[in-house]
Amino acid sequence: MAKITRRGKSGAAKMYMTRTHAVRKLQVSLADFRRLCILKGLYPVEPRSRKKANKGSTAPASFYHAKDIAYLAHEPVLRKLREHKAFAKKLARAIGRQEWFNAKSLEAQEPKYRLDHVIKERYPTFVDAVRDIDDALCLVHLFAMLPANDRIAPDVIENCARLAAEWQLYVMRTQALRKVFLSIKGMYFQAEVMGQNVTWLVPYMFTQHVPADVDFRIMLTFLELYQTLLGFVLFKLYTDENLVYPPPLDQDKDAAAAGVGAFTLKETSTGLDIPTEAPVAEAKGVSAKDVRKVLQGIEAPAVSEGAAEVAEVEPMVEEVDELPVEQPSKTALTADGDAVMDDTDAPSAPSANPSLFSPFVIYISREVTRPAFEFILRSFGARVGWAPTLGSGSPYTEGDERITHVVMDRPKIPDGAIRTGRHYVQPQWVVDCVNKGRILPEGMYAPGQTLPPHLSPFVDDDRVRELGGYVPEEAGGDIAMEEESEEDIEAGEEEDVEAADETANEEEPVEAPKAATKPSKVVQPAKSLPPALVAAAADPTDASLLRAAELEAEAAGVSYAAFQAQLKSAAKKAQKTAPVQQRKKETKEEENMSKIMMTNKKRKLYEKMKYGNEKRKDETERLERKKAALKKQKKA
Repeated sequence: MAKITRRGKSGAAKMYMTRTHAVRKLQVSLADFRRLCILKGLYPVEPRSRKKANKGSTAPASFYHAKDIAYLAHEPVLRKLREHKAFAKKLARAIGRQEWFNAKSLEAQEPKYRLDHVIKERYPTFVDAVRDIDDALCLVHLFAMLPANDRIAPDVIENCARLAAEWQLYVMRTQALRKVFLSIKGMYFQAEVMGQNVTWLVPYMFTQHVPADVDFRIMLTFLELYQTLLGFVLFKLYTDENLVYPPPLDQDKDAAAAGVGAFTLKETSTGLDIPTEAPVAEAKGVSAKDVRKVLQGIEAPAVSEGAAEVAEVEPMVEEVDELPVEQPSKTALTADGDAVMDDTDAPSAPSANPSLFSPFVIYISREVTRPAFEFILRSFGARVGWAPTLGSGSPYTEGDERITHVVMDRPKIPDGAIRTGRHYVQPQWVVDCVNKGRILPEGMYAPGQTLPPHLSPFVDDDRVRELGGYVPEEAGGDIAMEEESEEDIEAGEEEDVEAADETANEEEPVEAPKAATKPSKVVQPAKSLPPALVAAAADPTDASLLRAAELEAEAAGVSYAAFQAQLKSAAKKAQKTAPVQQRKKETKEEENMSKIMMTNKKRKLYEKMKYGNEKRKDETERLERKKAALKKQKKA
């Protein structure tokens, strides 16, 4: 006997659940349901049949997996949200009754939830967390730039600024920065951390005007998750570098706009303070590694008999524990100072020079954004000073003789400000040097000069060229293509000249040198060959075509020797073009057969891809013509 099942109790109707049904089942508000989905990483799904999933209804609805909603029902955060809802009712009732003592005691007992277990669930390994901090860094840097208002609390902005500064301190210390790009949206950075490429966007330091229609409830929920995630990641990164986390903050320096200089890096083993500023070349400071070497040479003090066994075991434990701490920094650099990284996910070799600016002392002028360029320069070993208006704590003044470069963003250098032995450059010089992996000529970036194009280091030129896109000449990939095209043109002209020479040798041997010196006049008759002659050259086995060509030449008054020369030249050209035409014909036939075997959906997708390729090809040809016209105009 067949089992009878009720409608809507099996299949897609049981597998999926609408958002309204989920909210009703969990007994939470829609805002709390959104918060739970964001924190737990649950997103709406699209069932194969919306009608079956919605139990026969065609009304628009958002669907979730029923197993995910059942998983949310046991979430500790959900319990805390329910407790907070009851707390809000009690507090509102106490305030309404003007029971201020009870309201104050209730406020001190406000239930709060933690997201530590959520981070551990969503990121089982540390590499997974590092791989997913791109969005976290972007949102944290965005909120660090926003002004405080009634929708954003000041402590949220302060915490975001602290997390951003701690991340910059780690990148500067490990010299993990690889790429920088100045775009309209802001400054894109890419660093290599634990073998993973981390890319984030930092807005420019302008006054941010926030539109009124921005839903900050959703953004603050994401920010709440990302702040916890970054706290976990930074704690692990600092611990692996044997540093104290969080780094102590000097409130006086922070109030004086010292930036990252207000933080102090401390080693956990020695307790020594590590200055965040780069050491001066003339006065070489003692590094932490030197201190550890000295401490290893000091004999241990005498211990009691009860602690003798512990003293014998401790050196072995220290040796084992020291390996994972020191391994990231040792594997990051070789003895020569070059970065060692995986070829699959690693950036290009020129961008991995951590000591690029180490020989220089660079002074940042007052009109340049100090936090961003200080971060870039110090990540590559530079010693940096800045104008007093940009904040306190600069180790170099403007008149210091050790300054080698001055970064300024002015149309010209003020009179009397030029000093001998210094290079005055625009800010783009710093970024282009980082992306190219070498020090570029400073004269191209002098104040008032027209800057070269600023190309994105995140674009793969070989991939763009493979897809038929346009690669600028400044990227270094277009010059080789131009040389190849010129060689092809010269080779084609030489072939035409050789064919013309053979024709002329058989018809007029005396005029051969003149024909070689003026190939355009000789090649012209080959372009106006009779159609019967071209057909006979394409198919030499057809006697009727050859007879037709002979009759056509005889009617035109062409001698037999000239006819044979033209036929020979046309046959050579036909032999060269025949494989190409045959290949195109075969490719076209294969394409038509493949399209016949495709489904309607795949055929439309294929046509769309083909249209995109043709459009990209047309755009590339347009840019090539524009570039050629500009070159011609420049030469003229």
